[in-house]
Amino acid sequence: MTTESISTPITDPFDGFALWFADAVACEPNDPNAMTVATATPEGVPAARILLMKDYDRRGFVFYTNKHSRKGDELAANRHVALLFHWKSLLRQIRIEGVVEDVTDAEADIYYNSRPRVSRLGAWASSQSRPLPERAELERRVADAEQRFPDDIVPRPPYWSGYRLIPHYFEFWQDMPFRLHDRTIFTKSADGWASGKLFP
Repeated sequence: MTTESISTPITDPFDGFALWFADAVACEPNDPNAMTVATATPEGVPAARILLMKDYDRRGFVFYTNKHSRKGDELAANRHVALLFHWKSLLRQIRIEGVVEDVTDAEADIYYNSRPRVSRLGAWASSQSRPLPERAELERRVADAEQRFPDDIVPRPPYWSGYRLIPHYFEFWQDMPFRLHDRTIFTKSADGWASGKLFP
């Protein structure tokens, strides 16, 4: 018995990601750029959450956050990160592993200033991942930020910025009949990207 072939063989991980991401943008009803971001403490205790990828190119994959959040604390101590894109309607997923670096201040400013005003105010109001006694406290802080920044100029907080994951591993997973899934991997080496397959 043979399985169906993959319609477009993947020969380069970044080109493959761009192709699958374009399919997701066309098909996924909500947030095709949503990804699981997994971090860990220096002791190896993991944590995972869904974030939105805000940019990507051949340098890596960018996301933004409060650097005083739990993920920010973990990234300060352990720069190794895993990403997972799961596009349920396409029966596909991509795993990406690598090390994060900080985006530049200019990159962070450009993205931050593209956000709605209330989202920018929220970056000042929220002590992300810290205990919140009651919802009213957050609403009060947002109101305080509105008074502090009454016009559309809301500067980026010094603790709010982004990370770029520099990948060293990709896995492209495509659902296939009878659970004989297709798994294509790429591993970074000194000579470029080495590709291979994994058993499903």
